Amino acid sequence: MTRKTMHIGLDDTDSTRKGCTTYVAAVLVEKLQKLDAEFTDYPNLIRLNPNVPWKTRGNGALCLRIRYDKNVEGQIKETVVKTVEEQADFECKGTDPGIVFFEGAQIPKEIKAFARNAITDIVTLKDAVKLVSKFGGEAVGFKKGRGIIGGLAAVGETLQADYTYEVLAYRVPENRGLKRCVDEASIFEMDEATAPHTFNNVDAEKHRVIITPRGPDPILLGIRGETPEIVKKALAMVKPLEPVERWVIFRTNQGTDAHLKKVEKLSQIKPYSPVIVRGTVAANPRTIPKRHIIFSIRDENAEVDCAAYEPTGSLRKVVSKLLVGDYVEVYGGVRAPMQRLPLTINLEKIRVLGLAPKMAFHNPVCQKCDRRLKSMGKGKGFRCEKCGLRYRDLGKVEVKLKRDLRRGLYITPTRSQRHLTKPFRRYGMEKRHLAFQGLIDGWHSP
Repeated sequence: MTRKTMHIGLDDTDSTRKGCTTYVAAVLVEKLQKLDAEFTDYPNLIRLNPNVPWKTRGNGALCLRIRYDKNVEGQIKETVVKTVEEQADFECKGTDPGIVFFEGAQIPKEIKAFARNAITDIVTLKDAVKLVSKFGGEAVGFKKGRGIIGGLAAVGETLQADYTYEVLAYRVPENRGLKRCVDEASIFEMDEATAPHTFNNVDAEKHRVIITPRGPDPILLGIRGETPEIVKKALAMVKPLEPVERWVIFRTNQGTDAHLKKVEKLSQIKPYSPVIVRGTVAANPRTIPKRHIIFSIRDENAEVDCAAYEPTGSLRKVVSKLLVGDYVEVYGGVRAPMQRLPLTINLEKIRVLGLAPKMAFHNPVCQKCDRRLKSMGKGKGFRCEKCGLRYRDLGKVEVKLKRDLRRGLYITPTRSQRHLTKPFRRYGMEKRHLAFQGLIDGWHSP
């Protein structure tokens, strides 16, 4: 029996009203195993550039990596296409599913580079189709076929750098669209018991559960963590109050900051790109309607605005304390200019590297009784109200004030973090150069 290797990329099957590409992958896990396919990795959930204007809800693409008997290759492809046809929301404008089949154990460097660009920048359907053709893959597109981009990117992102895991549990069809029913106390207990090896379970600022989405998609809950063992253990600790149809563990780039790309100069930033860039605060923060806070930074080449929107919570409070002259490193997506407004970086994080002195001018002190003097009017000098002495030649004294801000890294609260944003809990937990260890027993529901 000859066994072959295939990578199956999927994207853009969902819409804002129903569906989820992770659910399509979960259904395919069951179907492909019935065809004796052996999974060489967990299903890979790859989050792409969150700033592209045509993204799907979470901008996540999926890849299934399998070994199989070459005699069932046709059945495997037919099963994948049929399942996408059954599950995708074709009636929704903007849902343009795509599938990529790629054979061989090794992924070409050009496809890996394409995947990296799809996470950090803008890529095109034309380039994706060219690469699939060049390396002998097969692409299946529906409607406009934009999902081919994500499908190829998921194939190319083999998670050789930092990665995490997520276990996703799905609802039975009759409950989709209804309020999710999970014992919230069990989620807080799970978070405490599994810390720091799981993350983004709850929002501490608002004492709010984060693992249960709010939309009409089929996901009941999702728990993210450092190992497949810990997310499986965490799932067992949570108490659903409604039936669970199935659950699957995914390996993913979530929580890794994989989308953020360091840019040396402000003049080099481009619309829709997620960036890390340094600059000096050029204008004090100002509040605009809806309680958003805007400030600008500059370097020797350019000046750009930075925005901390109202949902960023505590990050807004930090940003409001910045002063002209502070030196900062900002992390976020670049919004395109609108109505003659400049490029703006929508903040995900900020690192305060240097603080400018905060100065104030006070009245001088009486040389006799050490009391603060009172002004007698512009150009008339000062008088001590206690002893009556007058000082004609004294001026205001410059005083350095204590800053209500410290150097360090500040991140948006959990409730407003992107899927890719690395939270505080993960710092120091990165898996650099750690080879994939293989699948655990029982990595999905029977």
